[in-house]
Amino acid sequence: MSITSKAGQRIASVLDENSFVEIGAAITARTTDFNVNAADTPSDGVVTGYGVIDGKLVYVYSQDSSVLGGSIGEMHASKIVNLYDMALKVGAPVIGFIDSTGVRLQESMDALNAMGEVYTAMSMASGIIPQITAVFGPCGGGLSVISALSDFTFMESKSGKMYVNSPDAICGNNESKCDNSAAAFQSAEAGNVDFVGDEAEIYGQIRELIDILPGNCESTAFDECDDDLNRTCANIAGCVGDTSVAVSLIADDSRFVELKADYAKDMVTGLIKLNGDTVGVVANRSEVLDENGKVAEKFDSVLSAKGMEKASAFVKFCDAFEIPILTLTNVGGFKNCMCSEKRAAREAAVLTSAFASATVPKVNVIIGKAFGSAGVIMNSKSLGADMTFAWNTAKVGTMDAKFAAQIICDGKSSDEVADCAAKYDALQNNVESAARRGIVDTIIAPEDTRKYVIGAFDMLFTKAVDIPDKKHAAI
Repeated sequence: MSITSKAGQRIASVLDENSFVEIGAAITARTTDFNVNAADTPSDGVVTGYGVIDGKLVYVYSQDSSVLGGSIGEMHASKIVNLYDMALKVGAPVIGFIDSTGVRLQESMDALNAMGEVYTAMSMASGIIPQITAVFGPCGGGLSVISALSDFTFMESKSGKMYVNSPDAICGNNESKCDNSAAAFQSAEAGNVDFVGDEAEIYGQIRELIDILPGNCESTAFDECDDDLNRTCANIAGCVGDTSVAVSLIADDSRFVELKADYAKDMVTGLIKLNGDTVGVVANRSEVLDENGKVAEKFDSVLSAKGMEKASAFVKFCDAFEIPILTLTNVGGFKNCMCSEKRAAREAAVLTSAFASATVPKVNVIIGKAFGSAGVIMNSKSLGADMTFAWNTAKVGTMDAKFAAQIICDGKSSDEVADCAAKYDALQNNVESAARRGIVDTIIAPEDTRKYVIGAFDMLFTKAVDIPDKKHAAI
């Protein structure tokens, strides 16, 4: 297949110029059912090979919708599985461009079995090499599992269509009512997509992600750092609400690759560089600032089921790839609504287990509130945080003082309740009290966050942990 095909052009657009080497170009479909052999099936509808992004080796496959709709047949899938085998041998990421009608019906069970072999290859590679999928066209039914098995999913904003059941196939729904296949739905509602954009934006985002990620679970992605390690973050105290801004201020050269930005906006996840090393960030968020610094959206400082789901998946990824974890904590409890309540306990347990089980260096900075069980779940000292810092304006305790006073002074006058709240706040929610109990290691000024965090991760660089001998957690 010529690299000038649409599938080949997509590969050329993401890789360094003239670096692509195609594998299996002569492979074609070999079935004779339904007269498929009479049709021209160059490369069996998928271009596979390897190249480099900023000098880093990657393996790439790109489906060609002009060949039987880019459908997955026996040899099509075999080429993808072979690519995974090679990527695992050398420890390099796999990038897949999806544009396919799904399983090739003309090949029936051969195609269905081949799809399962792709699932197996991806499952075996999970946690060993990064897997990235970009959806440029149809990605429906069983094909959507390939996207979900990836670590990161990109989706073209107009032509990309991802679904298990198409909009019109869902009882009581149609595309005009709710297009569950659209990028907006999959990104903001379902949480299945990390980045949305046009094709050119997606190529740039993939290159940026590859640059900041390690090539495999045993390598690092270190860059020389020209940013001042002792640089103060003068305006960071004003970003306690929108922690995506706070994270940018802490990072080397303000570089922050945010993941799933449209989903569960009350939780921020993403990757930054600190002293040249890649670090994963999980942060509570109570507001979103627009490009002019004005508040565009507001949330309660609580943990939602969606937010915890988003965070736990990211923590597990970071731990698998030996990426240190930084948390910025500002949480007062759990979201109080029936929708979140249905999954809150389960998602809280999964996030708790993710933090407690992670053996990478873990640093927590309490920038606002850390109240109750929600504060414990956010990478607290008791869950294994190696270092816990708290801003000198932070509050750490069981609950907000005014609510505690209402319980303690039930039936008493409003003045007595107010007096009790003031005393409770001073005694129990004071950050100094948490430091005296060893729950907080060091109280810091907000503007000094960057240098303290960098120092902590440098100190933890050689961290080694013995864990119980087991296959994996069952949570």
